[in-house]
Amino acid sequence: MAQILQRVPNNYETDLIFPIIQAAAQIAGLDYAACDDKTKTSLKVIGDHVRAVTHLIADGVNASNLGRGYVLRRLIRRVVRHGRLIGIGQPFITQVAESAIALAEAAYPNLRQRERAIKAELALEESRFLETLERGEKLLADIMAKLPAKGQISGQDAFTLYDTYGFPLELTQEIAEEAGLTVDTDGFEVEMEKQRDRARAAHETIDLTVQGSLDTLAENLHETSFLGYTQPQAEAEVKLVLVQGKPVDTAAAGTDVQVILDQTPFYAESGGQVGDRGVLLGEAGLRVRVQDVQKDGAIFVHFGTVEAGTLKTGDRLTAQIDLACRRRAQANHTATHLLQAALKKLIDENIGQQGSMVAFDRLRFDYNLARPLTAEEIQQIEDQVNTWIAEAHAADVSIMPLATAKAKGATAMFGEKYADEVRVIDFPGVSMELCGGTHVSNTAEIGLFKIISETGVSAGVRRIEAVAGPAVLEYLNLRDRVVRDLGDRFKAKPEEIPDRITALQDELKATQKELAALKAELAIAQSNQLLDQAETLGDFKILVAEMPGADADALKTAAERLLQKLGEGAVFLGSAPATDKVALVAAFSPTVNQKGLQAGKLIGAIAKLCGGGGGGRPNFAQAGGRDPSKLAEALKEARSQIHAALG
Repeated sequence: MAQILQRVPNNYETDLIFPIIQAAAQIAGLDYAACDDKTKTSLKVIGDHVRAVTHLIADGVNASNLGRGYVLRRLIRRVVRHGRLIGIGQPFITQVAESAIALAEAAYPNLRQRERAIKAELALEESRFLETLERGEKLLADIMAKLPAKGQISGQDAFTLYDTYGFPLELTQEIAEEAGLTVDTDGFEVEMEKQRDRARAAHETIDLTVQGSLDTLAENLHETSFLGYTQPQAEAEVKLVLVQGKPVDTAAAGTDVQVILDQTPFYAESGGQVGDRGVLLGEAGLRVRVQDVQKDGAIFVHFGTVEAGTLKTGDRLTAQIDLACRRRAQANHTATHLLQAALKKLIDENIGQQGSMVAFDRLRFDYNLARPLTAEEIQQIEDQVNTWIAEAHAADVSIMPLATAKAKGATAMFGEKYADEVRVIDFPGVSMELCGGTHVSNTAEIGLFKIISETGVSAGVRRIEAVAGPAVLEYLNLRDRVVRDLGDRFKAKPEEIPDRITALQDELKATQKELAALKAELAIAQSNQLLDQAETLGDFKILVAEMPGADADALKTAAERLLQKLGEGAVFLGSAPATDKVALVAAFSPTVNQKGLQAGKLIGAIAKLCGGGGGGRPNFAQAGGRDPSKLAEALKEARSQIHAALG
């Protein structure tokens, strides 16, 4: 109805969206009415998507790799891509979002109320994707440089760009198409399926050969009774011995084995906590060193090596865990619970666990948060956990119905499947979680807690790595040795080391700045000499030239300066900074683009003459090659194509 009443050709040009489109066009330096259909399509995508993501974030959606968060991320990245297609190379979404907020705030006041959150999320996602694009484009340029004209980017290379650098397949296809190349999408799907298979395999907790034997013998095996919550050692009967996944009656000294007992004090890896270590001791000097314990369902599998004697099915033996390792794991596991409680208390009560790892020497905790923690927040969290440790909170461990545990406020991991009866670890007033792991009986047993690092795992997911208990002393001793070594090298006291390093960094930056300034001056001097070579072609000034010895940065500086001096026109520069290297750059004014000449497409084709490739935006692009002997031919072809397009 708005389209009809406002007499416009489509919904995008109604007053519901068009002001947003105009904001994007203004940033790009474009007149919407004078744009071609392809450019208008990009502007419409930007207008529509910015309107959508602004409302999504206002409604509490954060970018992630799952569900509606993934939809949000895809929309934001599509906005960035279409912005680049129309010549916007810098962050711009928050500026366009301001137009979207102003347009709708009368009907949706929460847009203005959530303005800071909206713009922060958009800025964060845009900056991340721009970094992704920069890394991916450099690698893609290297890949394309090695391909012949009309060649094909392999599915493996396209998948590496996607999997390692987060570079979208469709963007690889777009850039390849501009350079006259194709992408092996079938090969990409093959690699994607391999990755899915690896991911599925990574979830397996038991060696597949062992798994096969267990599946075959399952009907003759009963579930292993776990005694480890209260007993560090227990008498047990050997129900099954496996060697390389196959059942055997006996195993001699030196043999790697997998042992299944009727009952065990060994904790099997689960819930992020590693399996216990220890020994199995039997008659006649039998000794089996256990390095790991995994489980398949309710069957515990002890992975170890027979160190002495002969292990036989049916043996009665003593299973004894390594208490020092267990205590370390307990300290780290309880510290993980305290860490989550501190994050909820100090940062955001909606924080939830996204994964964890509890080892003997450290702990790792993944959680949902759209931003990094500040240094002050990290210190506050560390201090809070250590305060709870010093307060000596006793653990209250109980088994209760799942519904009862949830009603009491016990924290559960989202998406985890729980039995009807659950184990609840409660440190009253501090933390209460559903957990099957082993824990200290009192927080004072942990001793100390120290955060080692806080990093991003993926968008919207952060990771804290820390140590607790005896591992803290080992960590501090290592750091002390490093500080002493640095003090000896810099001839400085520990407290003077930061200032000494800062002084060296400042000195290096000053030297690099001087070098960059000298290179820029040289590029300017060379570019001034090139102005006399400019040609007049109708309303345009054209300059195609070689800058001997100039590197890619110098070419970029020169091209931008020359185009500024020429006004409406086209600059195409090339150089051979090394015996096996060619650098090319193209800079076009908007009026040249309107004639259908795009820097990215032209430079990609020209670079192939020098055995290379590259690309970029319609108004500016860079490329490289490996055959300097072809540089003159490449520049001649560039001049010919520019003349043909603008003549």
